[in-house]
Amino acid sequence: MIIKLPLVRNKLEQLRQRSAILLDRHWLKLLVATFSCFLMLERNLTLELRLSTSKPYMNLSGERPPDARGTALHTTLKNEGKVVLTSGDSEKRARQQAYIRRFAKVAQSEMEKYGIPASIKLAQGLLESDAGKSPIARQNNNHFGIKCFSRNCRKGHCSNFQDDTHKDFFRIYPSAWESYRAHSLMLQQNDRYQSLFSLPPGDYRAWAHGLSEAGYATDPEYPEKVVRLIEELNLHQYDGG
Repeated sequence: MIIKLPLVRNKLEQLRQRSAILLDRHWLKLLVATFSCFLMLERNLTLELRLSTSKPYMNLSGERPPDARGTALHTTLKNEGKVVLTSGDSEKRARQQAYIRRFAKVAQSEMEKYGIPASIKLAQGLLESDAGKSPIARQNNNHFGIKCFSRNCRKGHCSNFQDDTHKDFFRIYPSAWESYRAHSLMLQQNDRYQSLFSLPPGDYRAWAHGLSEAGYATDPEYPEKVVRLIEELNLHQYDGG
């Protein structure tokens, strides 16, 4: 095979000339592209957007920002004024929204029949069942922690979740709906809750504090937790009026 060296030299010279022309015309673009590749490959750049009450700013650095813990969203405003949203909080909020979609109509139906604000019933269900995720809610369909005080229970009537004392037996319901109905009947038929039914229907704050004063829960922060859920999740919209 005969290779003509002059022809090869001419081709190489033409290639060199074209490269020189291309470099002369586009040297700036090539420089920017090369620098960008260097940054992407050699440095672990993290873009951090911080929202402050004083002055929002963006920070480009090669280090992981202290508030970015591999999560995306968080609804709490911290002392520095940064809004940090964690994925754990967003997942919990998604579960709460799914719970509301599932039981809003049930709560409204119970409100029409028994006069208990739908916002109160939904907030109590969310709080006491951990948005339907608690063992009692999943295994017993018991969304309000209703206990069993009978000493002669038939099979499948209740179950124990903590120890051997009878105070720790919780009712078992065939469905979550029946748990909602049992909650309505418990409030309506128990004398200590009767004063609640004279409250204005839309006064969820008075209902929350009234439940606590009547001894519904031992947690002193129970009414605040119920009200917070109602206001954060806009549950009062289901009360109508």
